[in-house]
Amino acid sequence: MALQSKHKVDTSFSMSSMTDIIFLLLIFFMLTSTFITPSGLPVNLPSSKSSTIVMQRVSVTITPDRRFYINDKRVTRDLIEIELAKALQGKEGVVVLHVDKSVPVEYLVDVASIATSLKAKVSIATKPTK
Repeated sequence: MALQSKHKVDTSFSMSSMTDIIFLLLIFFMLTSTFITPSGLPVNLPSSKSSTIVMQRVSVTITPDRRFYINDKRVTRDLIEIELAKALQGKEGVVVLHVDKSVPVEYLVDVASIATSLKAKVSIATKPTK
């Protein structure tokens, strides 16, 4: 007389639900990591009470020694308009200005007016106050 149970326990483990969760987390982190693109150049940004995150397309940096960089590529002051037009070509017109707080305002205004003449939205990068 052979007694066998009709209810057998399946010892295999399905990883499909675990891989789905990992895949969704991977997509989430990939999407959220592209929202913040810090400038690679060290500048001492001014402080502000409200600091919003803007989707950065083109970054213009002015260092304390009055050097201009567009997307971490050094340009002269005379060629800013040409290089900015190239950088904005085919992209949404958003320019984020990373200007050191020791730089005179006239440099900021010059670059902002060039970006505005190219029909781009201008945003100034700041660090939040504590």
